[in-house]
Amino acid sequence: MMTAGDTNLCIQKYLARQPIFDRHESVFGYELLFRSGLDNFFQPQFGENATEYVVDNYLLLGIEALTGGRKAFINFTRESLVKDYPTLLPTDQVVVEILEDIHPDEEILAACRRLKQAGYLIALDDFIFAQNGNPLTGYADIIKVDFLATLPEERETLARRFSPLGVRMLAEKIETHGDVASALKMGYTYFQGYFFCKPQLLSTRDIPSFKLNYLRILRAINRQDVDLDEVEGILRQEPSLLYKLLRYINSAGFGLRGHVTSIRHALALLGERNLRKWTSVVALLDLAEDRPAELIVTALVRARFCELLAPLIGLRQQETDLFLLGLFSVMDVVLGRDIKDVLAEMPLTEEVKAALLGKDNRFRCVLDSAMAREQGDWHRFRSWLDRVGIDEEQFPDAYLGAVQWVRQIFEV
Repeated sequence: MMTAGDTNLCIQKYLARQPIFDRHESVFGYELLFRSGLDNFFQPQFGENATEYVVDNYLLLGIEALTGGRKAFINFTRESLVKDYPTLLPTDQVVVEILEDIHPDEEILAACRRLKQAGYLIALDDFIFAQNGNPLTGYADIIKVDFLATLPEERETLARRFSPLGVRMLAEKIETHGDVASALKMGYTYFQGYFFCKPQLLSTRDIPSFKLNYLRILRAINRQDVDLDEVEGILRQEPSLLYKLLRYINSAGFGLRGHVTSIRHALALLGERNLRKWTSVVALLDLAEDRPAELIVTALVRARFCELLAPLIGLRQQETDLFLLGLFSVMDVVLGRDIKDVLAEMPLTEEVKAALLGKDNRFRCVLDSAMAREQGDWHRFRSWLDRVGIDEEQFPDAYLGAVQWVRQIFEV
């Protein structure tokens, strides 16, 4: 017989988050996507208490780790709304999402009234305005519009209708910066999608000269035989890079016991494998300082997630390569250059390069799984599990571990 604890464990395995940005490309919140298994929201044997288990046993424990104190957008079923399950969560942390297929009958409207009276924000997901109206709009703080499923004139009409009423419009499925510019012009306030992971290509000369040192350090540490004198020399020429390296090495995420105060001490403690890993992180942070902060968070979560998968799929000796795979998967966006040009300058392994170029190998398979997981694409994630022969019940909650690890890195 499955217990509440078993239910909670299973739900924890299948959770992802998608960032929601404001008009300044800062993260306003995250939509949390979860499944009890890879087939559906909740498996039938969990019974009527499934949503309550999620809210009471999991989200209250893990919501801060997943959102970093930002808003958590959570989809609630009809049953959970009628039974007031959202009220088990703090009003200042949660946005209650109502899906488009929930019929606004009197029970649902009454539930919305109770939520509003309690101080919760309500978002209408995948909203399409019907000719006879929708009574839920009277309770909505945020209306989400799918930019892939609606025509430009519909998106603009919705913004013109509801923005003057104080409703904040959220454009979802945003894939390019052009989409963001269009939505901004229409009056949208929030944006959801992976537009920040798409490169805006620049010419080579557009890379600021001070950033060339970061590219030099990346080349130096990823050579087959690392020359520590060369690495130290580059670090001495770029004080900000050295400062950040020492700062992050002394952060909680490194787990080092002693306090590191010198370049040589840092290099000696790290060793060659960790030198590649951690210096790549620090260089990426400086390279991407003019990019949305969430890009760096995504890169680090993806890198750590790939690294944690290594022992599960028989690639324990390639943990560092998998970490770099995840990290470099956004380097084209960071530099605004074609990925082929970026990789031509980086002495990464041929298998990592091939995977980053989209070629079908075991590393590409891992990267695809990481991207599927962060997007909540459970069908694609299951295909990967089947391909590598991992049973979903054996799969640990590496994603949550990766998110928590990244939070530790920034707790300095």
